[in-house]
Amino acid sequence: MSLPEALTKVLDQSIEFVYALGPIFEPTVFLVPGVVREQVQALSDAIGFDVETLNYCLGLFLCYPLALIMNTIPYGQLRHLFSFLLGAFLLQFTLGVQWIHQLVTSLIAYGLLAILPRQTTSTLVPLFAMLYLVMGHLHRQYTNYLGYDLDFTGAQMVLTQKLYMIAYNLYDGEVLSQGKDSKAAKKCSEYALPQLPNLIEFLGYTFCFSNVLSGPVFEFSVYRDVCSGQILFDDAGKPRGKIPSNVWPTLRPLLTSLINMGLFVFLGGMFPLNDPSNPQGSTPVVLTADFLAKPWHVRYGYMWVGLLAVRQKYYFAWKNSEGANNLWYAGFQGFDEEGKPKGWENCSNMNIWGFETASNVQTLSKEWNKKTSVWLTRYVYIRTNGSLIAVYSMSAFWHGFYPGYYLFFMSIPMLTVCERLGRKKISPYFSKEKWSLYGIVTILFTSLAVEYMVSPFPLLALDRSWNNWKSHYFFGHIGCVVFYLIVSVLPTPKKEKKE
Repeated sequence: MSLPEALTKVLDQSIEFVYALGPIFEPTVFLVPGVVREQVQALSDAIGFDVETLNYCLGLFLCYPLALIMNTIPYGQLRHLFSFLLGAFLLQFTLGVQWIHQLVTSLIAYGLLAILPRQTTSTLVPLFAMLYLVMGHLHRQYTNYLGYDLDFTGAQMVLTQKLYMIAYNLYDGEVLSQGKDSKAAKKCSEYALPQLPNLIEFLGYTFCFSNVLSGPVFEFSVYRDVCSGQILFDDAGKPRGKIPSNVWPTLRPLLTSLINMGLFVFLGGMFPLNDPSNPQGSTPVVLTADFLAKPWHVRYGYMWVGLLAVRQKYYFAWKNSEGANNLWYAGFQGFDEEGKPKGWENCSNMNIWGFETASNVQTLSKEWNKKTSVWLTRYVYIRTNGSLIAVYSMSAFWHGFYPGYYLFFMSIPMLTVCERLGRKKISPYFSKEKWSLYGIVTILFTSLAVEYMVSPFPLLALDRSWNNWKSHYFFGHIGCVVFYLIVSVLPTPKKEKKE
């Protein structure tokens, strides 16, 4: 559907105005020498890899030597400064002049936090951050529809979470200091901030090099304690416990990410969902006449493996980032009261095995992009009195505005309702063990249904998503309706009385 001519003209003029600012900000890209960009371009040409994707992958791997540098920096303000500079370097390396979006957003947000009341900024700063991201998504969709070219919106999604969190952290700090009754503030009290960090600390957090490209986002208090050394040492400089080695917590996710990269290249090449030569203009592979002529089980099996391949790129980015964060102890959870290490979950964003073998949507949601789920829980769900509509809406806007996203988000609740009904009416008759016969059946059915529901996500467009569902006879939606109608009339098993 085309836009009205007058609106199109306004949008084009607005975009041209913003683009005209590019040369003004080009001199800010001084942390990456021109010779480096030339070498990356030459490597891109030699291996046949688009330069944007190559820059991004190299940027993720660069986090490891940068983390080694951070380990040599003394605790305190110098670490905050280096965190900012190293993060700015990575953004300039991967995005070029587009890095300025993160700087402008951060500085405006800091100004708002510095001059306005906490009650105002707890709403205004998240709203500003989300609107900036929304404009980025809309620009990308308007100028490069169905395109996957790398731009600033990926890093902006990470920054939006950080600004959202720190605005509420400061608000919670004020609420708690005044003794006001706030359940949300009390639940998040360990992350509350009594005062606004100084500008260098703030920029060190928003530009933190080890998660600026792909997350996962952690609270400012976690970042602060890592930079100050409080995560490992007390005020007297004494270790809070036996400091664990960071070698295996770094190598394990790094090696996992390399496997994920290999699987993405191998499986993605064999089972592409979109046309690799022209994903924007050509009919997706799964919708071509030749493909649709194949038996249904063959087509669905192909799509299942193709979606598995798509997930590998997310696994690669998240696991790679997890290892880089662990290398400088940002992923370390600290010590308990007895001086025992709590673990390395601060930056663990993905439980791959748990996700791939989940027996229900609830488990899937907990194991996928875990830190984003935490963000939505702490700063959307409990702030709106448990509104699932607010959570799903925020998640959808945060991702963007392609119809495929919304078809997925609107369909998953159907599956959730059926699962809840099944747990109430059917599950009591069977073993609760995950690897029992019933557990295996639920794993298979969950995978079968979810892969169908999520297929619009990589297809993006409404017609592509709808036609793909149609090619599978809408079995996921029809199955949910039939299941609900049948199971809802079954008697509910009586709970066994405890003696």
